[in-house]
Amino acid sequence: MAPVRYTNPNTVYSRIQDEDEEEGFLTVAKEHRATSKAPEYLPTWNRKEKYEPLKFYEHKDPGLKADPALPNLLKKGVVTTKNITPKLGTEVRGIQISELTEEGKNELALYVAQRGLVVFRDQDLASKGPEFSVEFGKHFGPLHIHPTSGAPRTSPELHVVYRRADAKNLFENRNNLVGFHSDVSYELQPPGTTFFTVVEGPEAGGDTLFADTVEAYNRLSPAFQKRLEGLHALHSGVEQANFSKRNGGVVKREPVQNIHPVVRTHPVTGQKALYVNSGFTRKIVELKEEESDYLLNFLYNHINNSHDLQARARWEPNTVAVWDNRRVNHSAVLDWDTAETRLAYRITPTAERPVYDLKDLNTPAESKPYEGPDYKKED
Repeated sequence: MAPVRYTNPNTVYSRIQDEDEEEGFLTVAKEHRATSKAPEYLPTWNRKEKYEPLKFYEHKDPGLKADPALPNLLKKGVVTTKNITPKLGTEVRGIQISELTEEGKNELALYVAQRGLVVFRDQDLASKGPEFSVEFGKHFGPLHIHPTSGAPRTSPELHVVYRRADAKNLFENRNNLVGFHSDVSYELQPPGTTFFTVVEGPEAGGDTLFADTVEAYNRLSPAFQKRLEGLHALHSGVEQANFSKRNGGVVKREPVQNIHPVVRTHPVTGQKALYVNSGFTRKIVELKEEESDYLLNFLYNHINNSHDLQARARWEPNTVAVWDNRRVNHSAVLDWDTAETRLAYRITPTAERPVYDLKDLNTPAESKPYEGPDYKKED
């Protein structure tokens, strides 16, 4: 198979340090909870929290209901926008997404599908608390509960990214920790419109990179695009679950592997995008091992190393980045060496099952827990 280099949570998380024996919650150590600027968002892991495999549902993207003129989102005379690059990413000021009407949220979904990434400045979303973010995110689809990551104690639907100020040298065994991926692409119905905000971070550094897989597909020659048609790739959550178990973490839902088309079509824009990523894609199922490795590594290099189809989001205070996991891959940038904590959370609405042809949209399917030699199910 193609080289598996799962970017383990030590790069963006801190290892669990403490446990509340009475309630069975794993938490970060008390001294770090005491100094946190946003303790309500600190990650916890409930050892008793278990979930059944995700079941298929018919997803209707709210962007399909939006007014293309976006009158409820980009209000003239109020909102200012600035494109980060011509094709990928826009920075917006002058609107609170927490106050959007239903029509405004639909337009937000459309706008993010069109631009891939939209960075909203001066937002109050996080200040309203974890429960508000959960309810806000449900408009865009059922929220994904991550199978291994921590979450605020009151809100398991939020995915927390946490690195302590005293984290060890992350480059002790690696030269490069850039790891482009599309979030939990191993699920039967991976995320669509996705929200992320840093509630505590370094003064400089810790940006996020985004790569446009629509542009990556469009730059391929017609003959190469034709060769990718009909190919499917295996996406796996097994390595992520194994890492959590090895490091004293929890597995809240048994890992799955699902097969998705190498090229998927967006149900709102109709654009085709490459749907492979070096975080979770393992093999092109129609090809032999060496052939699969060769083709996947070419596609990874094309997406990850083409800086002229990428954008960089800089985390100012009270920034919310919204991206479409169906058309962009992203990576954290671990480039700060000061003793500063980074605490962030993600709202992750799920979307449709990826398809190449939209006539196959919302075809029912089943996602089963992985059974094989690479993973031992918990007793």
